[in-house]
Amino acid sequence: MFIPLTPLRCLHRAVDAFGSKVGIVSGERQFTYREFGERAERLASGLARLGIAPGDRVAYLSFNNHQLLEGYYGVVQAHGIVIPLNVRLSPGELVEILRHSGAKMVIFENEFAPLAAQLCPICPLVERWVSLEDRVAPASITYEEILDQGQPGRADISSIDELSIAELFYTSGSTGAPKGVALSHRTLYLHALSVGMLYEKPETMVELHTIPLFHANGWGRPQVSTMLGVKQVMVRRFEPSAVFGLIQQHGATDMCVVPTMAQALLHCPDRADFDTSTLRRIMIGGAASSPELVERMEKAFPGCECVSGYGLTETSPVVTISLWNGTPYKSEKDRIQRQAMAGWPIAGTEIRVVDAQMNDVPRDGATVGEIVVRGDQVMDSYYRDPAATRAAMFGEWFHTGDMAVWDEQSYVNIVDRKKEIIISGGENISSIEIEKAIGSHPAVLECAVVAAPDDRWGEVPAAIVARRPGATITEEDLRVHLEQRLSRYKLPRIIEFRNEPLPKTGTGKIRKLDLREKFWSGKEKRVQG
Repeated sequence: MFIPLTPLRCLHRAVDAFGSKVGIVSGERQFTYREFGERAERLASGLARLGIAPGDRVAYLSFNNHQLLEGYYGVVQAHGIVIPLNVRLSPGELVEILRHSGAKMVIFENEFAPLAAQLCPICPLVERWVSLEDRVAPASITYEEILDQGQPGRADISSIDELSIAELFYTSGSTGAPKGVALSHRTLYLHALSVGMLYEKPETMVELHTIPLFHANGWGRPQVSTMLGVKQVMVRRFEPSAVFGLIQQHGATDMCVVPTMAQALLHCPDRADFDTSTLRRIMIGGAASSPELVERMEKAFPGCECVSGYGLTETSPVVTISLWNGTPYKSEKDRIQRQAMAGWPIAGTEIRVVDAQMNDVPRDGATVGEIVVRGDQVMDSYYRDPAATRAAMFGEWFHTGDMAVWDEQSYVNIVDRKKEIIISGGENISSIEIEKAIGSHPAVLECAVVAAPDDRWGEVPAAIVARRPGATITEEDLRVHLEQRLSRYKLPRIIEFRNEPLPKTGTGKIRKLDLREKFWSGKEKRVQG
């Protein structure tokens, strides 16, 4: 029997199996899965009444809330393509995305009304602007008015083309113009099945959506959690004390964070005022973790397992996970170290670590190569960008641009981005390795290591370090700390301290290109492959 694969089946299962269970909590509002499903269905038929046709793009400009999550199903049921926009992007970047995608409708949270008004006259392809709350310019209708025009009714799954695009996510553009990642119904459903195999006791699980749903680490889980009937609590904005309050209020068991979020939770002054004993698993992704960070998190939240994962927007996003794979750990230190790695591939995924000729590098945990991926969850293409698609694909393999080592268990440990390896005196130096060593100092909030020009060595590591508020650390203190952890040739030759956070992209990644520019300004830069 052939039944099209689509994330709508995740919603249908939730309604059928968990209809009376509270499924979505958003601020003061909460919905059972039956109520949530009906709202998504009314959204779908309401959008169709407003002229949204199959293949039309509907963008959301919103923080995490139930309306955005409803769009993951309602827009898709209307045979449209949902585009969660990154609210941290500049107006110019948003204009580029709206123009490139050809979005027909933008649904915006009222907080972004001034931004929407700014975008409206320069985005003529957008035919309708919709406000989530009261009608404000440039909206011609509110979100609830669309639902009022709609009717509940389950999607006819047989009418879905599983190879058609369901969601369109744009990369941050930190190394160039944002690229639209096209994810099909089939890709998203198979990704949900694979990630669902990793959930522990979903019947009692309460998940905090801590990471924005427009971020790769955020939107990779809602469909899984819906399919398994997990109670999902929306975190509108990440603020440590508020997150702790939600954990205590709802008995949260699981959440995903990026390393900077983890550091913020650890350094929150009123952490001890909240009951966080219900936490069972914290996933760290979005950037390389470190054994020190994993260990600190597990000590701060006793009984909670802290693991790492790896993925990209182009891979839906999860590729690997550092959960225990059944092979006995050699020691407690080995356990922590492995949980800080990117981990091993999830079901439905194949990975290799290869050299420039696509030959596998030795599985010795030391030889560096590029991660390539193929599997059910890899994107179909970059939207309207065949040249970029060809550049990223080698036959069936997607080139991630991430450099790593691997071992006989297929455990992957990320070393660096391909374009961020520092070549000093002929030696390849991992900026991530140095960043992990610097980040293990308790006085460090965050750091970035970039290549700086050097007359003798060509390039040397330069570290830009943000101090933790209230902490004191000198260059000498940091060098003593690093000498115990790094080979001499890897030690940063330049260390700069800052008392404020480092500049970041719209997805929260540190803007290394901007930091590196200071050192290379007026000099000929090395061409990086």
